[in-house]
Amino acid sequence: MNNMQERIAASFNSQGLMATLGAQLVSVAQGEVHIALPFSAQLSQQHGYVHAGAITSIVDSACGYAALTLAPPGSDVVSVEFKINFVRPAIGEQFLAIGKVQTSGKSLTVCTGEVRALSGGAWKVVAIMQATIVKVHA
Repeated sequence: MNNMQERIAASFNSQGLMATLGAQLVSVAQGEVHIALPFSAQLSQQHGYVHAGAITSIVDSACGYAALTLAPPGSDVVSVEFKINFVRPAIGEQFLAIGKVQTSGKSLTVCTGEVRALSGGAWKVVAIMQATIVKVHA
């Protein structure tokens, strides 16, 4: 594991919400991060789908960590804005949030993210996000 991956893993492991959700960091590359979430009835809403808040949380984190892969040492990142579209119900055994940097400037990074659900052996996109992330001093 390189310094960038160690930095992202250490930050991810310090997030109480990701631990509470049962999310796992599965892939870290320059400008792209993947976070997995197994289905849990404790994360469901009244129709049995995974709650929009849980889906939003993992893709927000995937986008933020994708931005952090490009941030200079000694800095950190926080989300300042995002929009999410839910394109189908979050039904599945496993969910994968993928955050990708689209452009990274001096202070702002714009990312896109999507969440895929694994159901019956097939992956389907359930949510799409656009996020703006700001670099801050750690």
